[in-house]
Amino acid sequence: MDSTTKHRTVARELAGEILAGKYRQSGRLPSETQLVKRFGVSRPTIGRALRTLQDDGLIERRAGSGTYVRSDKSRAATGHATRAQIGMIVPSLRQTEIFESICGELASLARVHDYGLCLDASTPPGTEAKMTVEEAETLCARFIESGVAGVFFVPFEHQADREASNRRITERLRQAGIPVVLIDRDIGPFPTRSEYDLVGVDNFAGGYLLASHLIKLGMKRLGYVTRPLTASTVDARIAGARIAMLDHGLECRQPFVHSGVPTDLKFVRRFAQGRNLDAVLCTSDHIAAQLLQSLNRIGVRVPQDLRVVGFDNVRFASLLTVPLTTMEQPCRDIALTAFNALQERIASSTLPPRTLMTTPRLVVRESCGAYLHP
Repeated sequence: MDSTTKHRTVARELAGEILAGKYRQSGRLPSETQLVKRFGVSRPTIGRALRTLQDDGLIERRAGSGTYVRSDKSRAATGHATRAQIGMIVPSLRQTEIFESICGELASLARVHDYGLCLDASTPPGTEAKMTVEEAETLCARFIESGVAGVFFVPFEHQADREASNRRITERLRQAGIPVVLIDRDIGPFPTRSEYDLVGVDNFAGGYLLASHLIKLGMKRLGYVTRPLTASTVDARIAGARIAMLDHGLECRQPFVHSGVPTDLKFVRRFAQGRNLDAVLCTSDHIAAQLLQSLNRIGVRVPQDLRVVGFDNVRFASLLTVPLTTMEQPCRDIALTAFNALQERIASSTLPPRTLMTTPRLVVRESCGAYLHP
């Protein structure tokens, strides 16, 4: 990787962390020396990355003091607030690595195309809590008042009223004439579609490819592990896995979907003990990692006794005790596609609603049993 690629990679990762609120308590970023050590790059590379973030209007560098996240007031004082603005409502930004990466890419694209980026100012500094619906609605009102050019929205999940909340937010933006591009998932249940552009990974294909991979390894009894009230994207992955089994002439065992908390040993024992399953597919790498810990606690070996696969390919997936086979989400492609979709929607509000899917990539590691000796 050349120095240009390195400085852009560093800038994107730091931008994602800034947007996720990681530095809001003190407002100060790590020193250049600390960043050199963290990323394993040269000091000039770090300097170029910080200049990129400064050009984005995300940070300010104070001589003799350090580098700080730029406040709304300082952005306005330096003219960044006079550019056309784009808003983002991402409830799970602080908890989901792929959204940090996507938002970091969007910040870079906004700078290149001379847009300002409206950050979430509704959550108290230093908090790691997920954005509430009330905070999202406050942010939505702020975007409407300031007249943003468009909004990226990742709909809510994991709550009973998520569909009503998602529709309320998108309808307020629509009535204000503000274009909306949904990222990752739609506002309602799978397979229905709303009237908004949707950009994400091909979840059906991802579920199909993961299940097919396990079946080719000789696994015939598959199950799917998810949390209650999860996003519609997971339903697409489950559907893909079911079709893969049918295509390979396998019975889809009932129950196929096991919904619960993967750290709950009682829940895990219900499907993992007794050798009823050969392999399980998980909603995400995070759930797969929690499941691996629980399986270890109840004496189920992975992959010898049970194969496990995840979805996302987050950074820690390769660092687990049993490295995780997973389906990689192409975050950069998702961000680029979403940004282009919003630009097109801003230019022409009469375009029909579009579903734009990027291609997932299978990443094979030890947890699926591909490297077990015969």
